[in-house]
Amino acid sequence: MTKPTEEILLNDRKEIDARTIACHVREIIKIIGEDPNREGLRKTPERFEKALKYLTSGYHLNLDHVLNGATFSVSYDEMVIVKDIEFFSLCEHHLLPFFGKAHVAYLPDKRVLGLSKIARVVNMFARRLQIQERLTSQIAKSIEEKITPQGVGVIIEARHLCMQMRGVEKQHGQAVTSAMLGAFRHNKQTRDEFLALVRRKSS
Repeated sequence: MTKPTEEILLNDRKEIDARTIACHVREIIKIIGEDPNREGLRKTPERFEKALKYLTSGYHLNLDHVLNGATFSVSYDEMVIVKDIEFFSLCEHHLLPFFGKAHVAYLPDKRVLGLSKIARVVNMFARRLQIQERLTSQIAKSIEEKITPQGVGVIIEARHLCMQMRGVEKQHGQAVTSAMLGAFRHNKQTRDEFLALVRRKSS
């Protein structure tokens, strides 16, 4: 059975893009003074292309696809929190990794999210060229948009290799960002409860 014309064109486009990325990487290897034809580097351009496409795969996802209808009507108005969500992202300024943990909480108002979907939302935005501040805000706003809770709180703790490997070269520096919407911004008790739950060590 022959493939539809659109599918063939899409596959051709992907192959062209892959070759283009690999060709540019091969040139970069030359520019820094290495031999792209030596054994250890011969397939590096293609490996880099595959890794880059995976690490930026969030551009090809949207919230509806990620949530896949996993929002549910429920009579529950206490805080929902998913903490220690590990993530990896790429700093848009240097294309170096930053990584850490995201803590996400919300106060439901008639609807809740499937718990695993919160981690998937974090991954969707993390797998793009990012800055930590934007990543934090995007996660919070997307949850607010989809289930209209009473409030959303997001805290991200991350280490940035652009700071540890170059520049100031501070190995133990950690960036902490937060986004507080609705009740998490306006109600100190709600915000304090969230912070206490994030700080609490798992037994």
